Amino acid sequence: MPIIYAVSDSIGETSEAVAKATISQFEVQEKVDIIRIPYLKEPEQVYALVKEAKENNAVICHTIVSPELREIMAVEAGKHDVEVVDIIGPVLRAVQKTSGLVPKNEPGLIHALDHEYFKRVEAIEFAVKYDDGKNPWGLSKADIVLIGVSRTSKTPLSMYLAHKQIKVANVPLVPEITPPEELFKIPPHKIIGLLIDPFKLNEIRIERLKTMGLADNATYADMNRINEELEFAHNIMRKIHCKIINVSNRAVEETAGLILEYAIKSLNK
Repeated sequence: MPIIYAVSDSIGETSEAVAKATISQFEVQEKVDIIRIPYLKEPEQVYALVKEAKENNAVICHTIVSPELREIMAVEAGKHDVEVVDIIGPVLRAVQKTSGLVPKNEPGLIHALDHEYFKRVEAIEFAVKYDDGKNPWGLSKADIVLIGVSRTSKTPLSMYLAHKQIKVANVPLVPEITPPEELFKIPPHKIIGLLIDPFKLNEIRIERLKTMGLADNATYADMNRINEELEFAHNIMRKIHCKIINVSNRAVEETAGLILEYAIKSLNK
């Protein structure tokens, strides 16, 4: 039975995929045995592998990024007349020659990138799920909880921070609605209170009403109502003893930077 060793100095997914794609071109593909050999790191492992491949009349295909190990593999295979296919080496050399760039030659980088990507997606899904006070039982799972009155950029901040792989939940503070009890069980350093100048909030809410086709004299933009909401929110924040940030004249990116800076300091305490 033909054997292909799919070898890598990382987990070996790529070399195994190439081996599977190769045997799919043969009618006897079910009779070809593919053996994945991951995390090949030492010359001694190369010597032993080539010797075993010789004994089994096997083919070696590999995605080893270490130039030293690739060279050892080529030399040993030549000595023992073993068929070896270097999948990634020629591409690395071609890109280096064309671009003048030098490869990192570090195994597993693509999986590190994948990990970062999935962490970001998970954080974005979290922000959507726990936006605007939905599912308060999820507050304890958040890295950061934002609280504040309507139009203090809670949702934009949650999404911005999610792209930084931070899981954020946010809770609106409204005088007529008692904040969820879960909010008071969270460590204060994980909660950020967002406040804003009442006149600035009035301007924002009037513009919001206009975009919705509503009259700008609605209670939502009334100064007395705004002051009532801000006072209620401030009292909740003082009760929790959380960090408070005034977002009046700050862009989302600037406020997010302050939140991240505070979060890092809190973790290092």
